[in-house]
Amino acid sequence: MPQAPTPNGPSRLPAWSGDVTRVPYWVYRDKDLAKTEQMRLFEGPVWSFLCLESEIAEPGDWRATVVGEMPVVVARDTDGSIAAFENRCAHRGALICLDNAGKGAKDFLCVYHAWRYDLRGNLRSVAFRHGVNGQGGMPKDFSLEGHGPRKFRTSTTCGLVFGTFHDETPDLETYIGADVLGHFKRILDGKKIEIIGRYVEVLPNNWKMYAENVRDSYHASLLHMFFATFKINRLSQGGGLTISPNGGCSVSTSLAPMDSNDKTYNDIRSVDDDYKLEDTNLLDVVDEHNDLIRQQIVTIYPNFVVQKTQNAMAMRYYTPNGIDRTNLEWIYFGYADDTLEMRQRRLRHLNLGGPAGFVSMEDGCIGGFVERGIATALDESSIVEMGGSGTVSETTRATEAAVRGFWVLWRKMVGV
Repeated sequence: MPQAPTPNGPSRLPAWSGDVTRVPYWVYRDKDLAKTEQMRLFEGPVWSFLCLESEIAEPGDWRATVVGEMPVVVARDTDGSIAAFENRCAHRGALICLDNAGKGAKDFLCVYHAWRYDLRGNLRSVAFRHGVNGQGGMPKDFSLEGHGPRKFRTSTTCGLVFGTFHDETPDLETYIGADVLGHFKRILDGKKIEIIGRYVEVLPNNWKMYAENVRDSYHASLLHMFFATFKINRLSQGGGLTISPNGGCSVSTSLAPMDSNDKTYNDIRSVDDDYKLEDTNLLDVVDEHNDLIRQQIVTIYPNFVVQKTQNAMAMRYYTPNGIDRTNLEWIYFGYADDTLEMRQRRLRHLNLGGPAGFVSMEDGCIGGFVERGIATALDESSIVEMGGSGTVSETTRATEAAVRGFWVLWRKMVGV
């Protein structure tokens, strides 16, 4: 059974007065709050992304990751099942696994004092447990079964592995929500995927600023001028927001224009509509799903994203690194049956993302601008009122409904 951590955390937190149309700036800067988030949210009743099933395809394969700031190991057991547990030796707290991943493991051995664990994180042996020459050793009543790292309940969908500490967390598909799950499956279901690149980007801001950013559907054609200039994503194009019943999971969808002469295609101007690309291959898009969706951003609460922009596909997994740093892992992927032409197209379109991408480089710095701007304004609040005060699905992207949905669920879990 999953061993749920205590729900108790630091109790002395500032008050949040009002609703989620006003987000107080102290929520990004309070150190006690970060501790509370780890216990009540990341170790609470949420499903956290752990890895791809393909990364642990065979028995003995494993991968190290994090849930919030907790180090975690995910492994494929000898019977083919998947287990996940805290990457912490029950003896003195050292990491059990030091590398990022491995294959063909029979068990795990802590390097410090050689306590040995099986592929499910169960303690199997302790070096010199019975002492040496009849002296020393552990007490006679020491129980292997009574000691070990905390374990997760795991679930999979569309080739991805998620984990939760709690039995009461709804099943994964219910947690995501049927409508959001449909968009999730549009990209991943029924397809064998291949990782074609990955890296970690360090952002100069609190993790919740990035959680807002990926749910903020109306900044795309304002902050990201490449989108507007080359008519990849303008708010006048079709699309909208789909938000799960719990408020935390969502989809932002942007549609390609039916006709390039349609006025809605052109009624949000860029800085220079006459600006031209020397290589227009970056704008060469194949409608793989026959649905005219040009960009789709799927968020799974609290900190996971699956996206498709043009023909580039990526997963984004962001975790706190202190209160003012965020580790953002990008995992780029394609389909196993991609033609050479399609794989090359995906690689070209990947130039839109990442820390130096034509689009995502702005997301990499904007959180830092906010951190600097609010440094002496912790008693003030941001205004999250675009599109009203609701947290329901909408047929427009000129709204902050998904951002408000994130905060509704965050407040419920953190208790603020």
